Amino acid sequence: MTANHERGPASRPARASTRTLQDGVKKTVLPSGLRVVTEAIPTTRSAALGIWVGIGSRDETPALHGASHFLEHLLFKGTHKRTALDISSEIEAVGGETNAFTTKEYTCYYARVLDADLPLAVDVLVDAVADSLLDPADVETERGVILEEIAMHEDEPGDEVHDVFAEAIYGDHPLGRLISGTPESITPMTRDQINRFYRRRYTAPEIVVAAAGNLDHATVVRLVRKALAGTPLDTGPAAPAQPRPADRRVRVRKAHDVVLHRDTEQAHIVLGGPGMGRHDERRFALGVLNNVLGGGMSSRLFQEIREKRGLAYSVYSYAGHYADSGLFGVYAGCAPAKSREVLELIRAELALVAEKGITPEELVRGKGMAKGSYVLGLEDTGSRMSRLAKSELLHGDLMGVDELLARVDGVTVDEVNAVAADLLARPLSLAVVGPFDEDELPA
Repeated sequence: MTANHERGPASRPARASTRTLQDGVKKTVLPSGLRVVTEAIPTTRSAALGIWVGIGSRDETPALHGASHFLEHLLFKGTHKRTALDISSEIEAVGGETNAFTTKEYTCYYARVLDADLPLAVDVLVDAVADSLLDPADVETERGVILEEIAMHEDEPGDEVHDVFAEAIYGDHPLGRLISGTPESITPMTRDQINRFYRRRYTAPEIVVAAAGNLDHATVVRLVRKALAGTPLDTGPAAPAQPRPADRRVRVRKAHDVVLHRDTEQAHIVLGGPGMGRHDERRFALGVLNNVLGGGMSSRLFQEIREKRGLAYSVYSYAGHYADSGLFGVYAGCAPAKSREVLELIRAELALVAEKGITPEELVRGKGMAKGSYVLGLEDTGSRMSRLAKSELLHGDLMGVDELLARVDGVTVDEVNAVAADLLARPLSLAVVGPFDEDELPA
């Protein structure tokens, strides 16, 4: 696949450039192409810091399946300046916390600390991401940890069914593969392979450092530059990577059913199909539709399946977005003997909405849920930091809160119904994890 650092424009800044994006939000592009975005929130006494790398599991070859997640584990195991214990103890000694996660399109390393301890967090986190040793002994230790993590995931059928669903939609495309890798890919992966992936993919243009809280932007930039000095990320002039472009090679499979046998007490079901990419203007209408169908206790599916009939404890719908594709699904966990009835109810509700659409009253409720969840989700420094980073990394700009709320408010019944007719009237794929044989579909 094409390396993301080849996406950048021709211009290459010779010096750092800073501009104000919104009130309290500033962005600096370093000469190396690394970006620093901050939001000053003077009323808080904490700060959240994240180092976001625009590389995820979809950027891996089959031989490197799981390398991004493997690397996420290894970057906390030690640098030229710190041992693994130093990395964790220095943050914990000031009451802070640090962690990381890998997705299919990016990886994030983050810390939350008191505002006075932000310089320490910057130094520790930048050091870990920029200058990890990847000691061979640590590779073997973490290999065992990851294999246990994969096994543990298989013991969580409510999570596993979503991976089965993604594979049913995307097949052997990287978007259909497990982020963690598999025992078959993780076991033979060598330290040299992981290190080459690290140094080839973790480049300055692919990185966004985001921070939110009681901070000063210029000070954060100075701290980042100081921490980067002398590391492999302290590189020459380059332009920042552009948001991931659409890949025309992404193809979805023909709708079909997949059953994974597990000796579980519940049947775990996902019914759905392809959705839309994150740049699709219809995503706001899809968000409203999702809320109406299965976004809360007042949603159609929750009312029909749980409240009226008591057939499932958990039932909800969801939408996932990538740069060039997406998923829409309905999940339900129920007694195996009730799975046929639950599936019939889900199919009937989706078909009804596809044909008849939603009501004006449901539109108002769906938009209210979308706006409320977004605004309430920005009540802490961690979510503010994530908003900054995702906007820069995935979209290339920062949509203001008022603008986003206006976009949601502008959604019409006709737009929602058009999305429903498009997505829900198609043949749908079914993923099931439970006590069924492969040829024993519950419906």
